[in-house]
Amino acid sequence: MNSSKPPILLDATAFPYGACAGCHDNAPLPFDFEYAYQPIVNLATRSIYGHEALVRGPNGESAASVLSQVNDDNRYRFDQACRVKAVAGAAKLGMQGYLSINFLPNAVYRPEVCIRSTLEAARKHNFPTDKIIFEVTEGEKVHDRPHLVDIFRAYRRFGFQTAIDDFGAGYAGLNLLAEYQPDIIKIDMDLVRDIDTHPARQAIVRAIASLGRELGIRILAEGIETRAERDFLAACDISLMQGYWFSKPIFQALGTIPSEAWE
Repeated sequence: MNSSKPPILLDATAFPYGACAGCHDNAPLPFDFEYAYQPIVNLATRSIYGHEALVRGPNGESAASVLSQVNDDNRYRFDQACRVKAVAGAAKLGMQGYLSINFLPNAVYRPEVCIRSTLEAARKHNFPTDKIIFEVTEGEKVHDRPHLVDIFRAYRRFGFQTAIDDFGAGYAGLNLLAEYQPDIIKIDMDLVRDIDTHPARQAIVRAIASLGRELGIRILAEGIETRAERDFLAACDISLMQGYWFSKPIFQALGTIPSEAWE
């Protein structure tokens, strides 16, 4: 893949507690949240490649209802709680394949310290770290792009996979990709929508697919809702897919793929 270096295997206790300002804050979050899990499929093998953990309210409310409560005072605690809860939930559900977790780069002070909670959760719940993907939404306005690149590189050293979500819709674009090549690029769903009838989107997605092949990056298309969208993307040699055509996010459970979704 992008790196041939073996992962760094460190016990979480090797990190000095309180090595960054946010680590001192153990106050509970002033709100609760849960997860829904949406399958990511490999069309070529007709199998579930993994699941993305998607934040929901405690009774299945929208992600927006949770994220609206995140602020500068609780951002670090929320980011850390997300990692732990996503891993614990995946292990409890017996998830096979990859677990994709969104993270907030502006909440990470020192990546080698802030990753501690993920390592602890993976060890506690016996979930393999090499099956965890950390993805960041390219649309999030990252205050310090070099810091994001440092985070990605640190996560890779620890054996995690990395992904850029909503590629083609955000602030960083090709500049970020020139500095760091993640394991996965997730094509923004606005580019996928009605792609079978939209020549400009077709040209852009073909170019992204070609770029991925040249850089050794897997391409994942999300937001697929129709057979025609699926078939066009498959013709571009994109096999990793995610969207309602295959399964909606399932609250506190794993989705299954209906047989007709493969046909």
